Amino acid sequence: MNPKDIAKMIDHSILHPTFTDKKLKQECEIAVKYDTASVCVKPYAVKAAGEFLKGSDVLNSCVIGFPHGNSLIAVKVFETQKAVEDGAVEIDMVVNIGKVLGEDWDYIQQEIAAVVEETHKGGAILKVIFENDYLPEDRHKIRLCEICSDLNVDFVKTSSGYGFVKGENGTFSYKGATDFDLKLMRKHAAPRVQVKAAGGVRTLDDVLRVRRLGVSRVGATATITIMEEAYKRFGG
Repeated sequence: MNPKDIAKMIDHSILHPTFTDKKLKQECEIAVKYDTASVCVKPYAVKAAGEFLKGSDVLNSCVIGFPHGNSLIAVKVFETQKAVEDGAVEIDMVVNIGKVLGEDWDYIQQEIAAVVEETHKGGAILKVIFENDYLPEDRHKIRLCEICSDLNVDFVKTSSGYGFVKGENGTFSYKGATDFDLKLMRKHAAPRVQVKAAGGVRTLDDVLRVRRLGVSRVGATATITIMEEAYKRFGG
């Protein structure tokens, strides 16, 4: 392993709702400094991120239907079209979680098929976000992996990073990318479909651990922490 291998696993996440344009620029500069795989930004920020990333190898990625996946299929397709027109080459779409829990698989198949068609038509790749914290039954995650495999989705992804589950006492909890779910997704997705871990990947050891489970990308906000530790441990 070397720091570049680690950096090229990271989609640097710039998605917090409070982030300003100034913060967007600062975070893109962090991604360029460490040469991450991509930045993952909100739809309105794609054009600006493209300007900040000019001259680098960092890819421009955009979230769709974020974070709860509730948009109409047509809206997700339109968001995807606009994001690609604005310069996104990777799309991270949240699936309709309620439809998954209701096991309306025809709807889910139509939704993913429509977005993957629009994404690939524009020369971009698609990552489908399951939001596993909302899916307590393994069968839902397995069926999603099967559908994504059949439709030639490029990545299956654990979480948005914002899927907080409200408990009976009113408090919110969040697990994000668990080892169990990553193993399950790697097992049931086709070999050509890559796995992205998002939510709770905050250290170099976290990255190395999920890599051993078959993960090829991670969504992270702790890029500085991860990369500085990578330089210390591997040199460079």
